[in-house]
Amino acid sequence: MGRYIVRRLIAAFPVLIGLSILLFAYIRILPGDPCVAILGQHRTPEACAALRANLGLDLPLWQQYVAYLLKTLSGDLGASVVNSQPFVAEFLTRFPGTIELTIGALVFAIGVGIPLGRLAARKVGGWVDGLITGVSLFGVSIPVFVLGLALVVIFGVILGWLPTQGRIDARARFDATSGILLVDTLFAGRLDLFVDVVRHLILPSIALGSIPLAIIARITRASVIEVANEDYVRTARSKGLKEKTVDNRHVMRNAWLPVTTVVGLQVGGLLGGAVLTETVFVWNGVGRWVVDAIENHDYPIVQSTILVFALIFLVVNLIVDVGYALLNPKIRYQ
Repeated sequence: MGRYIVRRLIAAFPVLIGLSILLFAYIRILPGDPCVAILGQHRTPEACAALRANLGLDLPLWQQYVAYLLKTLSGDLGASVVNSQPFVAEFLTRFPGTIELTIGALVFAIGVGIPLGRLAARKVGGWVDGLITGVSLFGVSIPVFVLGLALVVIFGVILGWLPTQGRIDARARFDATSGILLVDTLFAGRLDLFVDVVRHLILPSIALGSIPLAIIARITRASVIEVANEDYVRTARSKGLKEKTVDNRHVMRNAWLPVTTVVGLQVGGLLGGAVLTETVFVWNGVGRWVVDAIENHDYPIVQSTILVFALIFLVVNLIVDVGYALLNPKIRYQ
């Protein structure tokens, strides 16, 4: 197992290098001038030339990339060209908000998607199965920002049930410790603020978790149906075991593997979808920060954020692969 983990970590290195090349090239071909975005109306030809020299933008592209790669490998992820704040400090300030939103969306997707998939598998061919399949197809098809805006209009504007902006009431006076408000308010004993944070989290979590929920429900349905038709499941039933026992010990135990894979893959989608979700709901997280960086042509922020997200995605998939051995003892990594 240890050798497998080391090999996977080594294999991730060229993936990150390739991603850095594509990302570097893509950002450089985007329309717009960093000088215009940074200096604005105060720009002059001399000031723009000085800014380009300071940022290294006057060098050939290959030299710019080599300098960027060497800095990244040394652990220096750069600083914002807008406010000169180090990337790491700014990222750690906003990342707890994105973690909170991602976890909320994942809990919603798993907590609703898996039961729906199991229910559809039990009622396969019936109207319940057709309804769940149709809803999951709708969930996969609708864009995050469209669903987000619809939730804002319906539950925030028309009904007025839930807040539609921010992570907590702007009038609340609370100093967060970890940045994850659910944890901070709970440990501080502020149940009123904890409830308020949960209310702010509901709509963004639904919007962000809709696509993963639909995918998890469909994969769970297909996996349960496939396993339920295996010989060892029919044998267990023929021995007189209770249906609940057959379902938990034989069906779901083996159906978890593809579901676990899908859940791991959805983490990357959630991080990417957080960009749109945080923008719609004015959520103070990394996604909204990246949108601002793109508008300002803040190259270091955009490049470093995507690389960090890619690293997180690779680590999560490694954890999923290792978890296979825990879910199925027959699996061994050589």
